[in-house]
Amino acid sequence: MSVPNSLLVALIVMSIVFSCLIALSLLLKVQSLIFTYIYKNKTVKDTYEEIFIEREEVSNVINSPENNIELSTGELILKGVDEKTTALIMAIVSDELKIPLNELQFKSIKLINS
Repeated sequence: MSVPNSLLVALIVMSIVFSCLIALSLLLKVQSLIFTYIYKNKTVKDTYEEIFIEREEVSNVINSPENNIELSTGELILKGVDEKTTALIMAIVSDELKIPLNELQFKSIKLINS
């Protein structure tokens, strides 16, 4: 195969690859627009109802007589840590120690910069 033919084949293959990448990019943009449209049209009332129903279900499970669930009480001091990270840390400690979370008592969780 001569050099001009090789360059022509390379050009054709590169154009095919770039057109596929552009098509994928456009597909992702359209998909993002569709999901954004669906999410924006979901009313606040629907979201509130979903949260309220989930909260009622959790409350029913906790308060049911057949579930002997004890809730831990106390105060936790957070120093430079957000609540999501705190919950994750508490869950990991509970899992590693093989002790239920309601039997553990955390005094404070502090972020240590290393």
